[in-house]
Amino acid sequence: MRDDQLLRYSRHILLNEWGVEGQERVSRSHALIIGAGGLGCPAALYLASAGVGQITLVDHDVVDLTNLQRQIAHTQTRVGQTKVESLQAALSQINSEVHVNTMAQRADTALLNQCVPMADVVLDCTDNFETRHAINVACVTHAKPLVSGSALRLDGQVAVYDTRKPEAPCYACVFPATENFEETRCATMGVLAPLVGVIGSLQATEALKILSGIGASLVGQLMLFNAQHMEWQSIQTQRHLQCPVCSAKRPSVLP
Repeated sequence: MRDDQLLRYSRHILLNEWGVEGQERVSRSHALIIGAGGLGCPAALYLASAGVGQITLVDHDVVDLTNLQRQIAHTQTRVGQTKVESLQAALSQINSEVHVNTMAQRADTALLNQCVPMADVVLDCTDNFETRHAINVACVTHAKPLVSGSALRLDGQVAVYDTRKPEAPCYACVFPATENFEETRCATMGVLAPLVGVIGSLQATEALKILSGIGASLVGQLMLFNAQHMEWQSIQTQRHLQCPVCSAKRPSVLP
């Protein structure tokens, strides 16, 4: 590492669990962030500031005035610009050494099968079940760890789904596609601005732990946060042996 890099990342390198080796692993890594809104903005900002070598941003939407209440990487001057271009501009101002790819497209199956295999970690920062399930299928298919987050009104959640681990559930194990979950979005229900920052920051934390190799991830746990009462809850999640998404990709009997 160069002297200026040692200085830039010194506060991470000083961590015994991280060190120079951890920083070098992060600098060689590639994070795929799907969704450049409330969750994707803080997640991307922290990954770029930490020196993740390559970040790919996927989002088909453009910056709207209503986004500025919570999507902290976007600005008034970039209203009407694609969110991925706006977020790319913000990341370049923080760390110009990070290579940022932008894809102003919907995250459909074809795009996911193109992008997911190239990533070391995938962050799902989207806001609808259809896309979340498509991301999950791609991550299971290509054996990539998935950091999932969501936030609505005053409640948020974050989890890690890593089917490289035999005992780990996938997203569909916890939220089956056949279940009739009510589809609600912040455009109609509202969301507390700092809440998406909390959840997006936790997604960045989990992604950096995976990329650097430190600590234990949230595999097998669903972390729930209620901002109104400042309450945290952890729910243990289990792999479903008959899951239509991940069962065919792994042994049918757990070790």
